[in-house]
Amino acid sequence: MTNDDPSRTRGLWAALGTALALTWLNPHTYLDTVFTLGSIANSHADARWAFSIGACVASLIWFLALGFGARKMAPMFASVRAWRLLDGAIAVVMAALGIGLIVMS
Repeated sequence: MTNDDPSRTRGLWAALGTALALTWLNPHTYLDTVFTLGSIANSHADARWAFSIGACVASLIWFLALGFGARKMAPMFASVRAWRLLDGAIAVVMAALGIGLIVMS
């Protein structure tokens, strides 16, 4: 497949379009950033812009680490056993959180 392949170009545009749609048409984008972070930032008075910039930088670092980490860990999760172990660990954490919420209430 060469770089001039029309199906590759269509695939790239489809992926970019999907990413943009999931970003800008997602209501959680606005709920999380505008309302939640905006309300928290306003509670920091004069430091609200520093808080907002810090939140944006932290988000950028988080998603870059998530993307690059997923790429590096992809070979490890090529086996069914690794996925089962991950699912089991997630189940244990969720059960612990649920029990903690029940006990605390």
